Amino acid sequence: MTTADAAHHSPSTVDLNGRVFAGVGNSPTGQVDGATRFRYHQDDAVIWADYDGGKIVRGFLVGTRNGERLNFRYVHLGVDGSTASGVCDSRIEVLSDGRIRLEESWAWESRPEKGTSVVEEIR
Repeated sequence: MTTADAAHHSPSTVDLNGRVFAGVGNSPTGQVDGATRFRYHQDDAVIWADYDGGKIVRGFLVGTRNGERLNFRYVHLGVDGSTASGVCDSRIEVLSDGRIRLEESWAWESRPEKGTSVVEEIR
């Protein structure tokens, strides 16, 4: 899908651009934790973020958004010097205080494990 194709998907009511998220829950085989910060960007249906903290030195994700669903690939460098990559599907949820929560289902491509995680917007 090209950027032009992705832009034709309907954007949602909640813009992710400029929002910062932190990990609040993760499967044991995941590397994201409460010290990890994700800085999201959005241009219509195109989403991307950079992230770091905790076990992660530097990470990037890029993908698309269709309504309240995100689909992206991620890659990062761990504090141990290893690289890791995978795919993730996320569902956007608006919390009662107006912050955003992402319920995520992911699978490593660089190793056999898969899992779920939750990240929430920090202000």
